[in-house]
This record gives sequence, C-alpha cells and structure tokens, in this order.
Amino acid sequence: MPLSVYWDNHLRVAFEESAPQLYRPMLHASLAHVVMLAEQGLLPADRAGRLLGGLRTLLSAEDDELAFDGSVEDVYYLTEQRLAKAAGIKQSELDVQLARSRNDLDAGVFRMVLRDAVLEQAAQACAAAEIAAEQADRYADVLITGLTHRRPAQPTSLGHVLAGYGEALVSQVREMLSVYDELNVNPLGSCAFAGTDLPISVDRLTTLLGFRTSFTSSYEAVAGAEHLVRAATVQARVLATGARMARTMLDWMTWQWIVTPEAYCQGSSIMPQKKNPVVLEHMCSMAGAAAADLAATLNNVGVAWYEDSNNATTDVQKHLWRANDRALRFLTLMRGLLSEITPLTPPAPEDVVATGATTTAIAEALAGAGIPWRGAHSVVGALVREAPPAQWTEDLVAKAIEEAGLGDVDGTAVRAALDAGLRPERVLDRPQVGGPGRDAVRRTAAGVAEAARSLSNEFAERRLALRQAEDALRAAVDGRLAGTDQ
Repeated sequence: MPLSVYWDNHLRVAFEESAPQLYRPMLHASLAHVVMLAEQGLLPADRAGRLLGGLRTLLSAEDDELAFDGSVEDVYYLTEQRLAKAAGIKQSELDVQLARSRNDLDAGVFRMVLRDAVLEQAAQACAAAEIAAEQADRYADVLITGLTHRRPAQPTSLGHVLAGYGEALVSQVREMLSVYDELNVNPLGSCAFAGTDLPISVDRLTTLLGFRTSFTSSYEAVAGAEHLVRAATVQARVLATGARMARTMLDWMTWQWIVTPEAYCQGSSIMPQKKNPVVLEHMCSMAGAAAADLAATLNNVGVAWYEDSNNATTDVQKHLWRANDRALRFLTLMRGLLSEITPLTPPAPEDVVATGATTTAIAEALAGAGIPWRGAHSVVGALVREAPPAQWTEDLVAKAIEEAGLGDVDGTAVRAALDAGLRPERVLDRPQVGGPGRDAVRRTAAGVAEAARSLSNEFAERRLALRQAEDALRAAVDGRLAGTDQ
C-alpha cells in the first residue's frame, strides 16, 4: 500500500539513515540477551535455541537488504520481523524482548556503534600524530617566517609548527580515550528506564558485549546524553584544529615553501598551468560541517526532556554518524598530506630579515644590554619606520637610542643587536624547551611520537577486549545451540 505522508517523509528517511548502522549491532545485542535469559532460567532451552539459531542465520546473510517496504516502522521492528521468520515461529511467540525495552536496546547499540567509531578515529589520529612528529624531526632546521594576524612575526621552522600540530593531535586522542571509556558503559537491563522485577544478569550482558562496566542509574542509562555530546565535540574539535593546519599548509604551498603534492591536486578547466590543492579547501569545509553536526547534537539534546526521547534517537545519532565519517576521511587526508610535506624553496635568511620578523630579537638584545624593554621596543619601532633592518648600521642604532633619551649603549651591545636582526637562523640554536630550536623541536617531536604510540596501545587494549567479548559470546551461543552451558 502507498505510504502515508508521515511514513514516507519521516519513518522511511529515518530507517534509511539508521538501519545500516543499527541492524547488525541489534542482532549481536540480541544474541547476548538471549544467552543471558537462558542462563538465568528465564527462557526454556528450546525457545532460546530457536532464537539463537535465527539470529545466527540473520548474521550469516551476505546481504542485509535493508530496503524500507512499509511493513515495519523502524529497524527495531524489522529485527523482530526477520527473527521470527528465521527462527520459524510467529512474531507473537518471540521472547527476544523479555526484560528489555526498545529504550535500553537503542541506548546499547548506539553506544556500540559509537565506540567502534571512536576506535577508528583514534587509529587515524594516532597515525597522523606520528607522521607529524616524524616530519617535525626531519624539518627541524628548515627556517620559515612565522605569522600572527597573517603578518610576518618571528622566525621559526617547519618542524616547530609540525611538532605543535602533533601535540594537538595527541591531545585530541587523549580526549577520544576519555570519551570511549565514558560511552562504553552498558545500559542494557535498564529496560524502559525503571529496570525489571525479573532476575536478569546485567553483568553478564556487560561481559558478553564488551562493555567496560554497567550503568549505575537505570534512568541515566536511557536518558543520558553526555557521551553523545562529548562524541560530537571531539569530532568537531579534530576537524576545527585540523582545518587551521590545512589553511597553513595551503599558504606554504602558495608561497612555494613546500611542494604541492600531485596526488592531492586538481587541474583547471581553462588555465593549463594550474595545480590546485583544493583538497585543503574541502577539508576546511568539512570542519564547518562537523561544527554544524555538533550544533545539531547540542540543540536536539537541549530541547528534549530528561527522559528517553529526542536525545536517544536517530535524530541525534545521524549527526554523530555523519561527523564520524567526515572525521575519518579528514584524518586520513591529513595523514597523507603530512607524509607528503617536502620543502621546496623556504625563505632564505635575508628574506626573513626583509619581513621585519627579526626585530623582536633586536629589541630583546638591547634589553639584555640594560635598556628598559619598552624603550628598546620603541627604538626598534622607530628604526623600522626609517629603513629595513638590513640597512641599519651601528651609528643609526646608537643615534636612535640617544634620540629616545635612553643614554649611551656599549658598541658591543649594538653589534649584538644587529647580529640578532640579520641572522634569523640563530633561532634554530635556541635551547628553550618547546621553542623553535632544532634540538627542542626534536625533543617535542619525540614526545609526540611516544605519546601517540602509548595511546595506540591503550586503544589496542580496548579493541582486544571487544574481540575477547566477541569470542566469549560466540562460545556461549555455540554452547547453547549444542545444548550445553558455557
């Protein structure tokens, strides 16, 4: 029959968005639930066996064929419909929802999907951080002009910038780890929100589905949205910071400081010489879309009551799924771009001097000779207005100091100040921790690489725990189907 306006304009669309994400996690959650019911004596062995056999049949299908035909309103009822057929029973004979609600099932599978998403994001982010660290070490002595407010500011190096971005990636992965642990909490067993009088084992469900722990409050288990908001936030954060780095790399390519990589470019439809790294522009747009998904998540959660309603449905989840896909593609692109960074014609020392980027070092040298900082700053400002630093002489500097009423300065100090202004490469020898000195950059890069590897190991442990839970669930189902307890 033709779909009603509501079914065609909402339920169909929601089904098409959610079914590919939720169908198989629902089957896995149902396997664990039936095993637990049987173990607790709440389900006869023969009925449990039929349900487990039916669930296994559905999971073994090569094509899930998730087309919306109007016979059910959502993937939850599709699962029941298919399970009854696969188990060879009527839908009225199903026990799979005994001591379970669509509320806690939705909450559970949402968390299962999101934890897999965070694992994928973390893997890419750790890899990107390691590449950033590797390139920072390699190019720790490639001098460039650092900018503030899009104007030349001070000398730095390619490695200094890359090491900084590597630290940002590590910070994001640490947040992912925290988000993963917060969302990897089992809500199953809370039912609609008030639990059940039946003697179910929530801990058994937690073990079989690989959750870190189970809920404390059954109300928060289905009404809670903290993990949803945090997942959306870290996705938006990854792309926002990454987009800033993408824009910086676009500038580097435009100024020919680094090579524009062929594999990330498109040509022009009219100008044959063009090699356009439009991927960087798309990455910035992706960050805007992730921010929009975060805003939608916050808005949908914020307008809902503190109960199982809008904050636990696909109206929120679809934004997280989209942002996850976007974050994975973004991090994959960023990892590839970072690995391609190769210096082309970075600015020569005299080019850096010509921008005025060394004038802070001149003022600091004068201050080190005893001139008050603000006075030294004013002297250098007056000199810059008179001539570029490369044209300054000892007499010119001494005269500017005298005219500023700052007294006589030893000629050695003046020569040291001029040397600071004409040799921007000295910044590469700076010993300050975290600074642009080559040794400092390499120490930072080593710290980033070590942190990324450590975090990779943390996530590897969590992936292993999920695999072990899958093995335990498989063994429990096998045992039930064979007529033995596991």
